[in-house]
Amino acid sequence: MAQDLVIIEDDCGTHEGIVMTPLIEGGDVKEALRDRVLGRVVAEDVLKPGTDEVLIPRNTLLDEKWCDVVDRESVDVIKVRSVVTCDTDFGVCAKCYGRDLARGHLINQGEAVGVIAAQSIGEPGTQLTMRTFHIGGAASAAAKESSIQVKNAGTIKLTNAKFVTNKEGKIVLTSRNTELTVIDTFGRTKENYKVPYGAVLSKHDGAEVAVGEVVANWDPHTMPVISEVSGRIQFSDIVDGLTVTRQTDELTGLSSIVVQDVGERATAGKDLRPALRLVDSNGKDILIPGTDVAAQYFLPGKAIVTLDDGAEIEVGEALARIPQESVGRKILPVVFHA
Repeated sequence: MAQDLVIIEDDCGTHEGIVMTPLIEGGDVKEALRDRVLGRVVAEDVLKPGTDEVLIPRNTLLDEKWCDVVDRESVDVIKVRSVVTCDTDFGVCAKCYGRDLARGHLINQGEAVGVIAAQSIGEPGTQLTMRTFHIGGAASAAAKESSIQVKNAGTIKLTNAKFVTNKEGKIVLTSRNTELTVIDTFGRTKENYKVPYGAVLSKHDGAEVAVGEVVANWDPHTMPVISEVSGRIQFSDIVDGLTVTRQTDELTGLSSIVVQDVGERATAGKDLRPALRLVDSNGKDILIPGTDVAAQYFLPGKAIVTLDDGAEIEVGEALARIPQESVGRKILPVVFHA
């Protein structure tokens, strides 16, 4: 068990460690690198950014003076030693443990660090739920954001991005785990964002971006169903009163179709799967580019369709929209292809 760990030796000799970077959420630095590495021992030489000059030698204990150097030289990644990667048998070495917080220097051999850790985690244990609650509130607020405005100049990097280009030449995301990162001239990550499905991007991967530019925007209240091809809409299993209901907006006078939840349907409609198919001028299915899969989009309950059967649609446009409150009730708000 952890509480029986003792500092056995000064140095186990390992070259292993943990790579530390600033903790970035959204566009904000939640925890600077200097705060994450203070009191740790460097596992490998830290180089001055953009050069081969050794800034901090291996096995250096990072105190406040060295952390000032980290800040001044804009270092953004450091590999530090850790008890997780320590090679000492039946204990931990001093260099993998790091600084003794009570005395301010490298931990002494013989210190019962396991007992100290057990006491430390036991004392404030009841406050863990408070931190969880705080994170939950922050996540709820973030979910209501509708755009990304960068705080730093740099280069855009898109990860796990699938997209189509609409008629305006803008990128529309069709993937659900996309990340947008802003990289500076030294290759360091300055900002990192998760971008939702259906977001419209004004910048492509590798593009330069200036401070204050809005690079992505989306509707925070609904999730769109994006068409990946151009064609003519053909309704499938969309039956008024059986799988869908028609509604008219009192203010605009526009009518829309709302897909019923399976549990709300009559028996005859429970096995039907409302979907939108995209066909060509001859009524033949259009395939999604690069696949042999027909462009057919099944609609979940509460999905809203404002287009008519037979309407023409362009690539990158919204076929339907799913209210976010209904998205939260679903297991996965996924649009399936046939």
